[in-house]
Amino acid sequence: MAKAKFGPILHIPTVMGAVVPTFNVSGLTKMNLTPETLAGIYLGTIKTWNDPKLAADNPGVTLPSANITPVFRSDSSGTTFAFTDYLAKVSPDFKSKVGAGTAVTFPSGVGGKGNDGVAGVVKSTPNSIGYVELIYAIQQKLGTAALRNASGKFVDPTLDAVSKAAVGVTYPDDLRVSITNSPNADAWPISTFTFLLTYKDVTDHAKALAMARYFWWGTHEGQAFTRDLGYAPLPADVLTKAEAKIHAITSGGSPVLPAN
Repeated sequence: MAKAKFGPILHIPTVMGAVVPTFNVSGLTKMNLTPETLAGIYLGTIKTWNDPKLAADNPGVTLPSANITPVFRSDSSGTTFAFTDYLAKVSPDFKSKVGAGTAVTFPSGVGGKGNDGVAGVVKSTPNSIGYVELIYAIQQKLGTAALRNASGKFVDPTLDAVSKAAVGVTYPDDLRVSITNSPNADAWPISTFTFLLTYKDVTDHAKALAMARYFWWGTHEGQAFTRDLGYAPLPADVLTKAEAKIHAITSGGSPVLPAN
């Protein structure tokens, strides 16, 4: 943002998404993971599926003795940022040894490019685990793990649970907020907003007006399509804040959209 050439940048929330752990273990369609076990897998300290810590997460479930293959994004991505932002919050070891970012160095594992690449690697690699946007796990028919959230409850990655992650959030003026590890009892812990970015002032008035109208449609009528695409719609309080950002778009210093 400091290097932006044409003035301040607005962040406009559009939908809410989920990053989910997805796995390929023969005979298993569901699995429980705690923050500690998920972090341990990606730190390389939990190496086999029948590790006592994983067994404790899944009482009564027969887990294989096979080695775990962690799969990660090989390219820079917001998906990796949300995933590592969460793990850095719940695991001091992960924060100090790997950290949070759009691209990090994992101690071990296999890389895949894009959500579809990670999903493809997991699908073709027995005993693997990866992280993808929810819609990719659904489309590829991959198993997804339930995560224990900050309130101590195991939660499945549903769109309703994603929406709960925005409840009770205090938003900064620029709306750039992390909602991972939400304290809400029913929230999916790796939830995030997806943002549109635009310069506040756009010189070309016709382009500014077209963008503002499209942003308005996307945050209003367009919300009807979110669930079919694997995303959760904006909560009412966030929509109000998004409207204010869209109204803040100017061209030559004058507001692009009328006040009404």
